Amino acid sequence: MAYEQGLKIAVIGGGSSYTPELVEGFILHHAELPVRELWLVDIEPGERKLNIVGNLAKRMVEKSGLPIEVHLTFDRREAIKGADFVSTQMRVGMLDARGRDESIPLKYGVIGQETTGPGGMMKALRTIPVLLDICRDIEELAPNAWLLNFTNPAGMVTEAILKYSNVKSIGLCNAPIGLIKQTSAKYGVEADRIYAEFVGLNHLHWITRIDVNGEDKLDDMLADTAGYSAKNVPAREWNPEFLQSLHALPSYYLKYFYMTDAMLEEQLESLQTGGNRAEVVKRVEEELFELYNDPDLKDKPKQLEQRGGAFYSEAAVNLMRSLYNGTNDIQTLNVANQGIIDFLPDDASIEVNCVVTKTGPLPLPLTKVPPMAVGLIHAVKTYERLAIDAAVTGDRGLAIQALAHHPLVPSVEVAIQMLDEMLEANKEYLPQFFTESAANA
Repeated sequence: MAYEQGLKIAVIGGGSSYTPELVEGFILHHAELPVRELWLVDIEPGERKLNIVGNLAKRMVEKSGLPIEVHLTFDRREAIKGADFVSTQMRVGMLDARGRDESIPLKYGVIGQETTGPGGMMKALRTIPVLLDICRDIEELAPNAWLLNFTNPAGMVTEAILKYSNVKSIGLCNAPIGLIKQTSAKYGVEADRIYAEFVGLNHLHWITRIDVNGEDKLDDMLADTAGYSAKNVPAREWNPEFLQSLHALPSYYLKYFYMTDAMLEEQLESLQTGGNRAEVVKRVEEELFELYNDPDLKDKPKQLEQRGGAFYSEAAVNLMRSLYNGTNDIQTLNVANQGIIDFLPDDASIEVNCVVTKTGPLPLPLTKVPPMAVGLIHAVKTYERLAIDAAVTGDRGLAIQALAHHPLVPSVEVAIQMLDEMLEANKEYLPQFFTESAANA
C-alpha cells in the first residue's frame, strides 16, 4: 500500500493480550503514523481471544474517532498482502507448550525458562519454521514491508530471518525500553535525556554506560541492586560487590547465569507451591480477557502492565514511527552484527543501540565491551547458531550440540536425555525432527 493512502499493518498473533497496548499506540500517534488498516491475525484455536481483543480494539478506535479499519482474520496471506508493516507476537504451542518448556528441565536440575536455556531452545525449534513460512508470504505479497519481530526468543528468531529469508526484519525486546523508563522515573527526566549503551545479545546484555542529562549515572544505578528487574524474572537482588566489580549493569536474565543455584532453587519451590511462570501467566491472561470482554471497556486497562511483557508494544510503535518518518533517533534493537562485536560473525543477531533511519537501523559502534562478558556472549551465540540451524533442518545432531554447549546444561548425558523428552513432548509442533530423513540423520 502506498504511504499516502495510509498504512496497512498486519499483526500476527493478533489475539495476544498485548494487542490493546499496540492499538493504544496507533491511536496516540496517528498523526505521525497514519494507520488506515489494522489486520489482527490468529489461528483457529485462538478464535476466542482474537474476537475478544479484536472487539476491544474496535471499541478503542471508535472512541478515538480515527479512520482506522480493524479486521479480524485467520487468513494470514490476506492480512499480509500489501502491508507496510508486519508485527509478530505469536506463541507456537500456546501457554501449554511454555509450561512444558519451564517444567521439563527442572526434572534434570536445569533452569526452566521460556527464552533462556533448554526451554528457550524448544521455543526456537517450534517458532523459527513458522516465522520463516510467514517470511515466504511477505516476500511474495509485501516485499517492501518491514517485519518487526517480538516473538521470543527474539534474537534467535531475528537471526534466522536474516539468514534464511530476504525480508527486512528487526527484532524487539521490552527490556531496553523498560530500563529507560525506570531510569526516567528514578531521576525525574524525560526519556530523551537518557543515553544507555547496551552490549550483547537478546536476553544476554550488559549496560556499560548510563548518562542522564550528560552526567554519568552508572555507579549510581549499580548501587540499586534491586532496581533493574521484570515481572517475569524473580526479583532476587544482585550481590553489590559483584556488580561494582563488573562495572556494568547486567540484564535481569543474566541472573540465570550468575545466580544459577539460587534461581533454580526458586523455580523448584515455585513449581511446588504456585506452579511455574506459565501457570501464573495463564491466570493473569484470563483476568485480562475478562476485562477485555466488558462491552463498556474502551481503553487499555492498567492491569496489562502486570503482564510480563509490558512496553513491548510501545517499543514496536516507536520503531514503526521512526522508520516511517526517518527520525534518526536511537533505539535498542536486534540487528545483524556487521562487525560491531568483533568476535561474532557478521550475520549474528546482536542487541545494541541503533540510529533508526528511513531505510532501516544503523547499529552504533560500542564504546566498551566488558572483557568478562566476552566468553559468555560467545558461548551463548554458539548455542544459538547451532539451535537455529537445527530448527531449520530438523537435524538431531545439531540439536544435541546446541544443548550440550549451552552454559546452563551440566553434561552431555543430561543434554541428550532432556532433548529426547522435550522433543517428544513437542512432537506435534516439530515435524522436522520426526521425518524419516531426520531419524536417519
